[in-house]
Amino acid sequence: MPRDIVLGNGELLVNLDRHLFIRDIYYPYVGWANHVGGYRCRVGVWAEGNHFAWLDDGAWEWQIKYETDTLVTDCKALHPGLGLRLRVSHAVLHGRNILVQRFRVENTQSDAREVRLFFHHDLRIDESDIGDTAFYYPPANAMVHYKRDRYFLFAGEVGSGVPEDGAGLTRYACGEKGFRGAEGTWRDAEDGELSGNAIAQGAVDSVIGYAFTVPGQGDAILRTWMAVGETLEEVAGMQSELLDHGFEEALTETAAHDGTYAFRRTDLEALPPGVAELFTRSLLIIRTQVDKRGAILASNDSDIMETARAHYSYLWPRDGALVSYALDRVGLSELTRPFFEFCARVLPKNRAALMHKYGPDGTVGASWHPWIIEGMGMEIPFQEDGTALVVWSFRQHFAKHGDLEFAREIYRKLIKPAAEFMASFRDPATQLPLASWDLWEERRGTHIFTTAAVCAALRAASELADALGDTPSAVSFSTASEEVRAALVTHFWDEDAGYFARMVTLHTDGTLTRDMTCDASAYALFAFGVLPADDPKVAATMGMMGRKLWVKAGAGGLARYERDYYFRVSDDFEKVPGNPWIICTLWLADWYIAIAKTKADLRGALELLEWASLCALRTGVLSEQMHPFTLQPLSVAPLTWSHAQFVTTAGAYLDKLAELNT
Repeated sequence: MPRDIVLGNGELLVNLDRHLFIRDIYYPYVGWANHVGGYRCRVGVWAEGNHFAWLDDGAWEWQIKYETDTLVTDCKALHPGLGLRLRVSHAVLHGRNILVQRFRVENTQSDAREVRLFFHHDLRIDESDIGDTAFYYPPANAMVHYKRDRYFLFAGEVGSGVPEDGAGLTRYACGEKGFRGAEGTWRDAEDGELSGNAIAQGAVDSVIGYAFTVPGQGDAILRTWMAVGETLEEVAGMQSELLDHGFEEALTETAAHDGTYAFRRTDLEALPPGVAELFTRSLLIIRTQVDKRGAILASNDSDIMETARAHYSYLWPRDGALVSYALDRVGLSELTRPFFEFCARVLPKNRAALMHKYGPDGTVGASWHPWIIEGMGMEIPFQEDGTALVVWSFRQHFAKHGDLEFAREIYRKLIKPAAEFMASFRDPATQLPLASWDLWEERRGTHIFTTAAVCAALRAASELADALGDTPSAVSFSTASEEVRAALVTHFWDEDAGYFARMVTLHTDGTLTRDMTCDASAYALFAFGVLPADDPKVAATMGMMGRKLWVKAGAGGLARYERDYYFRVSDDFEKVPGNPWIICTLWLADWYIAIAKTKADLRGALELLEWASLCALRTGVLSEQMHPFTLQPLSVAPLTWSHAQFVTTAGAYLDKLAELNT
């Protein structure tokens, strides 16, 4: 199930599904560790007359969304059978590792009734259910889960109505789960009562309940929170501070802070309303996926582990660079500076090429790329495009922000050594980059995307070297860039096919073969400035892409490449060359924008932006790819890259529109 709601502050990330069940809690890093792991922290409602329903009961009628231009939710649910309507707000507070939730409970019946809300906590602290403890903590009237230096305090207060036994929680229970046949303590709530068991250890869960009377045709408010920290004293202090400062004040301040990410362009009215809204929403969602120490995570949807015991909660240098580019275009250097500092920290000292991917703490991430190539011996597995795009992206960052001291630091630690590596990591006969893994992480070879990225990165490094007074390096990197560009045109263009190959293989006998599979990644030719967008060879390649990769099964959109296997749902490759990907579809829009000479020429790009906005969930979340027949999300959601590409393409559209209007 996609993560319809994502809430975060750069240190604490909380994901909820469409039933408002917490499915992921990441702390102390965005992306690590996940203390829920995709299991469900349920919410249930009991109404007088012994009627009970969890929020995933099919009888609820839902409206799920965020408040405009914020990461505060505005969700509504009606249960005709219970005679209750809920209006729910959530937020992870800015600057404090606290999730707050406000439930307004409306009684649609004429008589006053007692209502009880139950909150279930199914944690696996530090990604394991071994050795957890859950206990009721009387001084804070709270339920606490902990293991070692990870503490989670759950509590709340009734804001109106008549509490049964005070302002806070009135019922609690702790117990075992998933062990010796124990289904979980959440079952205890379904009769409206809880056992009062005050502590459990091992594989545990807990439930807390709040009881209050709701007037006929009236409402009551319940405010709850989860404080996360390293000690019991810390989380209890966080609760005291929240109550002293004011729950509503904290919620308002967080919404106001969100606005600093939302209002980044003043010309959004030139876009259709749905596209403009998704532009702003994308910036806010990207913010939740960025760790304050610099890692830009690809996605934090743990449901991907249903198909493999792995996930997307890593920094891919390629993804991070392209997200950084999108953020820098709208001036969000407070997010991008830490990213470049992160890359400089993790760059290997003995071989200045970034690895496949990294955890948010800077450790090398899991990989499926081997360290030995049959017949060739040991090879360090990496994707050269990741290193290249970080260099290219930093050049765009410097052009936007112009911080000379920061540029000198990053040039010395990252840009120069990486560029020296790329200049040397080439075949002496062809001048093309030597083999590495492609951007799709599936093939080892010399790829069109990687070669274009390396060409652009070397040119970018040359420009940075020149700006910083390193003339010898500027000349060396410029020469290497031109050599790679010329080699790309010579060796990737196939005159018989009439378009650029996606990969070439360099053989030991000096011969070269081309893989002519049509691949959307060839957009890199113009996107990174290697060739003009209206170059006839680029135009022929992009035209072939539009014809061969467009999904003709009804959903539309562009596939990654011919016969794409990843999450494949159809073998009818004539109609479905692969599932439509949001980023690939927007790459085609980028080309339409780049070659546009009149406003009428922009129509195709706008249609693709509108297509992408139709792919969004009700909350604005974009997935990686879509079902080719139903346009339902496939793979992870949200995918940070999808949101960044939407921001980049929409921004390029507005820039070109302004240019054509002058």
